[in-house]
Parts: sequence; C-alpha cells; structure tokens
Amino acid sequence: MNKQDQHIVVIGLGKTGYSVVSFFADRGERVNAMDTRDQPPFADDVRSQYAKVELILGGLDQEVLCAAKRIILSPGLPLATKEIQAAVKLGVPVVGDIQVFADYAKAPVVAITGSNAKSTVTTLLGEMAKDAGLNVAIGGNLGTPALELINDNVELYVMELSSFQLETTPQLNAAVATVLNVSPDHLDRYESYDEYWHAKHRIFNGAKSAVINRDDSRSTPLQELDVKTLSFGLSEAQGNDFGIVEQDGDSYLAIDHQALINTKQLKIKGTHNRSNALAALALGSATGLSLDSMLTTLEDYPGLDHRCQWVGQHNGIEYFNDSKGTNVGATVAALDGLASDVQGSIVLMAGGDSKGADFTYMQNAIKHSVKTLIAYGRDKELIQAALSNDTQVILASSFEDAFTKATANANQGDAVLLSPACASFDMFNSFEHRGETFVNLVESL
Repeated sequence: MNKQDQHIVVIGLGKTGYSVVSFFADRGERVNAMDTRDQPPFADDVRSQYAKVELILGGLDQEVLCAAKRIILSPGLPLATKEIQAAVKLGVPVVGDIQVFADYAKAPVVAITGSNAKSTVTTLLGEMAKDAGLNVAIGGNLGTPALELINDNVELYVMELSSFQLETTPQLNAAVATVLNVSPDHLDRYESYDEYWHAKHRIFNGAKSAVINRDDSRSTPLQELDVKTLSFGLSEAQGNDFGIVEQDGDSYLAIDHQALINTKQLKIKGTHNRSNALAALALGSATGLSLDSMLTTLEDYPGLDHRCQWVGQHNGIEYFNDSKGTNVGATVAALDGLASDVQGSIVLMAGGDSKGADFTYMQNAIKHSVKTLIAYGRDKELIQAALSNDTQVILASSFEDAFTKATANANQGDAVLLSPACASFDMFNSFEHRGETFVNLVESL
C-alpha cells in the first residue's frame, strides 16, 4: 500500500474510540475503525455519521494494521495484542487518544492518576478552577473523552488518566502531573505490580511540575525530574508543601505550619478525603490558583456519589456507599479513612470480580477497624480464605442477603460500609448500579 493510501486506524468503538473517529474524520483524515466485537456500542453511530469510514468488526485485521500510518488504540485493548505488536514491529506508531489530545491541546494540562481517589481529586480541582473564574475542561478517564474537550477557548484542562491510557501516551507534556498513590490493581492485565506501577509513572513524561504524595513512596517519580515539585501528606509540612497541623485538639489542613481550614468544616469525611483535599490544594497551587478561592470551594465540596458517600442512619447505624472501591487499595483507603470518624466498628460488605487481586493486602486495615466482613459475589470464597484469620467473615448468597447480614451484625454506633474491593460486573451493570442498589436498600429500611 502506498504512503498516500494509508489510513489512520482506530481500534475500539466504545465512547473513546468513537471520539477519535469523529476527531480525525471531521478533520478530513482517512479513517479505518475496527473492533474485536461484532456489535460494538458506537458502530451504528459511525455508519450514520461517517459513511466514508471503513468498519472492520469481529476481529483485528493485521494486514490493515501493518499498512496504517498511525494506530490509535482505545484503552480497553492491551498494547500486547499480537496483531498490534505485528504493526509495532514494522514501525507503525501506536498511541492512544490522550497522546493525540496532548498534541492538539493549547491550554495547560493538569494530569492526575492513581490507583484510588483520582476522580475525587480531579473533580475537586476542576471545581476550584471554575470557582477561580477559569474556563476549565474536565475529563479523560472521567466523564468526557479527551478529544471532545479540545477547544481553543479552554484555559485549563484537568484530566483524570488511567494506567491503560498512559500505556499509549509516550509524551504527555503536562503543566502539572501527579501519581496520587499506587496499590495493586488490574493484575489480570499486567504481568506484575511493578509493570502497572511503571505505566502510571508515564504521566510525568515531559511534565513542567510534579505533585508528590509524601505518604506513598510509589508516588515519587521513578526518574529524578528537574522540575518544580510540591508535596502533600497527612503530616506536618515545610515550605510550600501541604499537610496537617494539630491545634487545640483539632486537625487543620495546612501549608507549611500555617493552619488553613479545620477538617471538621469539610463535607467530605475520612482521613483519605483529607489527603484528597490536600492533593487538590497542592495541584491548584502548582497551577497558580488563589489559595483563598480554593479553600472556599473546598468547604462547600460535597464529594462524589459512590466514593465513601454517607447514605443515611437507621437505628444508630450509619451507612456508607463506596461502590467505586473496585480494588483492594481503595477499600483499604476507605477503611483507614472512616475508622477515625466512626464511633463503633465497621461492618464491611465486599465482593464481586477480584480481577486477580491479592486480598491479603487488606489484612492490617481489616484487623484494625472491621468487626465483621460480609463477602458476596463470584470471588467471595477468595475473600474468606484471605481474611478469615483477621475478622469474622460471613458468606452471603446474594447482594441483598449481604446487606441483610451486614445490618444484622451492626450495633448502634457502628457503620455498614459497602467497599467491595472488586469490580461489579459479575452481578451488576456498573459500580454505579451496585451503589444505587445499596442506597435503595438503605432507604427501604
């Protein structure tokens, strides 16, 4: 195939893939789109909106891939797929939509990744930027696909990025980048924890400044960066870094040793949310946002649904929905965060599709704060085997049965926490569906 005949090939026709097809087709590029599924979600949209785009469905056409001038790979398909690797060996560039976004975005980009809390921090920072009067665009792994955000009027991009997206982003060149934390996740896709960790750290490639979590050594860039660096953490900080100070028996978010806001004034609860608030303040400071403006936003910020969301209280028992806790690190963060704010103990509901996770990572958190664990879903026996020495583990036959057993094992002053440490797809359409089911069960009490 001659050079002038080569197409851009877009692999994957989910929401992200469709945004890539639209981006290039609208710019007059010749595009092929392929998907391993026979009926991907946006195939009909491509047919109706972009008749000139050739669709190849039900598998990957290696010949077409090897003749492409560029492949744009959606995050759902591994770069290691053999047909894609055949094209890589022939020198065909393979990137994701985030690299295309980085090539076209004219405004500064704040790039946020982490095993946990990235949605909360991204949304909070976005609200801070809006309240500061900036025309800000928020998306990426959260909400709107990156290429749909491209607009010359945008003054700041705040982007949540996953390890899958970063695999295919060789040079992001963010104005500010952070890895909030790293804990085991997606080990069904990566060969090792270290491979997953290293994928996260691609976010620092070309960064102008970096924000580091002092409480997680895996947040520190793998290679020393000659850039401005700020840090946050749940300890006292020095200089322009953010931390916690204690005054008259209360805890305050602080910069250096200067108290900024009493943690009791925050609507988002738990130690982990204090860390999230500090992360957003550090990122905002690195971006140049006013500290006073950021604090005003922070005091009013209610948090996100399904992220350690307070649902209600019944018979002296509080109920928290952390359905977004889809990995062991997220559940550990929720347990550690809530432990100080719960009068009694925690009854934990956990289970679903473990994605190959090691539940022993949760042992310390379970020992310290969980009196009973109700395990449900496909991998409930794996949870029981890993954690039955650390707390009472009760198996449930269904999600509703798990809720009933959790309520029965909680006393006045205790909290029932849904933080599954697993994906939801064995029983639900999404983590939102799972969380909404939990909320409905609480409201029916």
